[in-house]
Amino acid sequence: MAIKWKKKPEQHDYPAALNYLSLHFPPDRAEHFMQELIAAPMTERADKDILRAASMPLLPADDKHVVRNIAKIKAGEKMVPILIVVAGGRSLIADGYHRVCALWHLDYDLPIPCKIVWEA
Repeated sequence: MAIKWKKKPEQHDYPAALNYLSLHFPPDRAEHFMQELIAAPMTERADKDILRAASMPLLPADDKHVVRNIAKIKAGEKMVPILIVVAGGRSLIADGYHRVCALWHLDYDLPIPCKIVWEA
């Protein structure tokens, strides 16, 4: 299945990532990671590797957010790249967890465009 992708994350994805990161880090560190994500280059990683690295459970295919993302994919809508932060030995999907799960249900070997930043 060919997935259509936007060339870069949307502006509102960065504050969403900040909200998630602020649950893991103090505000100034979360903000630092968000700014690094904005400047980070695009890359690709396999869906299955992203989910494994994040140690997150796969959401079921009937989860309402997964269902919505699968419907968007099947309708040919462009998907938004994923934002990932690697810190403290953990990989965090800062934005895009539901998209990763939706894509896994379609083909977990698919490459996903993403931005990744690592803790210094």
